[in-house]
Amino acid sequence: MADRYVLSVNTKPEIRDRLERLATVTRRSKSFLANEAIERYLVAEEEFVERIEARMAEAESGELISSDELRNRFKTRMEVKFKPAT
Repeated sequence: MADRYVLSVNTKPEIRDRLERLATVTRRSKSFLANEAIERYLVAEEEFVERIEARMAEAESGELISSDELRNRFKTRMEVKFKPAT
């Protein structure tokens, strides 16, 4: 068996009830479902933090565009995307 770590979590009764119901319906343990939820959350948050760090690095290296340039790029893309059919 893989190494495991016990983690206690205080939660609202509604969350506990939902977890218990899902565990019953899916025939999975509450621990399994909680671990899956934590894993998905961590993946999403880590990706978010990585994107922020990358943008911060770009800003620190001077790789920025002005708000006017951003507005122009957005306007151009919208014009292309929503160009009336001829």
